[in-house]
Amino acid sequence: MQYVVTLTANKNLAPLTSHHATLTETLLKSLGSLSCETRWLSRGTAVDIVFNKVPLSVAREKITARLDPVPVDVNVQELKGRRKRILIADMDSTIIENESLDDLADIAGLKSQVEVLTEKAMRGEIDFKIALKERVRLLKGQPETILRRFLSEKLKITDGAFGLVKTMKIQGAMAALASGGFSQITEHVAKKVGFDINLGNQLLIRDKKITGEISTPILNAQSKKEALYSICNNQNVKIHETIAVGDGANDIPMLQSAGTGIAFRAKPIVQTATPFRINHCDLTALLYIQGYHDTEINK
Repeated sequence: MQYVVTLTANKNLAPLTSHHATLTETLLKSLGSLSCETRWLSRGTAVDIVFNKVPLSVAREKITARLDPVPVDVNVQELKGRRKRILIADMDSTIIENESLDDLADIAGLKSQVEVLTEKAMRGEIDFKIALKERVRLLKGQPETILRRFLSEKLKITDGAFGLVKTMKIQGAMAALASGGFSQITEHVAKKVGFDINLGNQLLIRDKKITGEISTPILNAQSKKEALYSICNNQNVKIHETIAVGDGANDIPMLQSAGTGIAFRAKPIVQTATPFRINHCDLTALLYIQGYHDTEINK
């Protein structure tokens, strides 16, 4: 059986070099690989090294340790079946750079009270539903215009998001956005980036003011996992043909269920929950991990 290690980096800050590839090849051969084939996907940013014989867990551990001082992402998997038919992504701090609820609170002058709850929830220190309800309650009485202000003044799409979604859709994949954030924002982001489906929690508005409540049932960690399986069933796609990405504790069940679940610049609890991690490259890394070459990527 053949395996592949994909190295990715931030070309502008600390580019990948032939030295990194050679170092990895030499290590794999010392561990028992009978052959190593290197293919550059993007000069300075991404490289594939195909190998055999070395167990995935051993290759991942040893290569990560060898390259630890270098700002390089190391992801190892079976070569066969790496391209996926469904993408499901978290929104906050993943597809967008923002934590949208924190930024809404900032507009309302409540950021210091809200962001501490967000951080605890994303680290898995408090239950997501409880944290969400408490944060929404703090927004009670705020004008609904803060949603429009967020979208027009603060929204920042993460680098690589447009290319990721566009490229996978051109290749026939379906893209879904699943967020514990508000549907008023997920709908906008999904349309802007090109997602086919968007799922979020509805922030309740009455008389043009936020009521401090959200509709039920609340979309949480289990809901994201269920959404993944539901989309697979509807599209007649096997679960191993999916790729998921997220950064918070409420993404873990989704990431662990997907064929390839990627922790993107994630909280420590998420980093330890999945073997696939991106900390240096942008979201284009999800395409490189699937073996896409720069010439195949539509940015």
